[in-house]
Amino acid sequence: MLINVGDARTSNIDLVLAGLLSSIAGALNAVGFLIAGSFTANMTGNISEFAEHIANGAIPLALSFLGLVVAFICGASIAALAIQAGRKRQLPSVYALAIAGEAIILLLFGTALAMSSAAETETFLVIVLSFVMGLQNAVTTMISRARVRTTHVSGMATDIGIGLAALVGGERSRSDAASNLRLHGLTLASFAFGGFCGALSFQIFGNWVFALAAALLLLIAVPETLRAHRS
Repeated sequence: MLINVGDARTSNIDLVLAGLLSSIAGALNAVGFLIAGSFTANMTGNISEFAEHIANGAIPLALSFLGLVVAFICGASIAALAIQAGRKRQLPSVYALAIAGEAIILLLFGTALAMSSAAETETFLVIVLSFVMGLQNAVTTMISRARVRTTHVSGMATDIGIGLAALVGGERSRSDAASNLRLHGLTLASFAFGGFCGALSFQIFGNWVFALAAALLLLIAVPETLRAHRS
């Protein structure tokens, strides 16, 4: 799941990757909103908020939304640089290690957040979550050659619409559309399911939900890392 790259991947591998990581992304996005009132995976919305607040003269608030976009881009850039370095060294576990890195960031951050007041760390919260969302989306995009984007819900919804239109085309287009619809539909559904689970888990575990998300990511990344080194 986190070893094979591009055309070496099967559709089932992409489905598993999309389902697992989109669920976690949806959970983190929901929890970030419940704590800080910001969707840390929604860069379209954050850019819109930035533009609206600029127009209304609320410069500090506008810059806060711009900061989320910058954090997302930084996370994606750092993930891409790490993956490029791993590829040069022919490190097959580089993608799994990147997800493990995401888990470690969440674990450290979640532990610190659980031991302090949410009000004191609200700004730091949304920045960190936007950063890890950018990191995760870059990893899945690069390993799948843009077939899987775990936080890019607007793009998935667009692709679903295009796929539905393609179903009325020829046999070849219907076959390709069916495969894409399964992937994008699962991504969208998993993100929504993750949001539901994240909101529910936050009510039960509070800020420790970030440590729970980190544990799930490690359960995904560590076996893949070990498998990559064995192969």
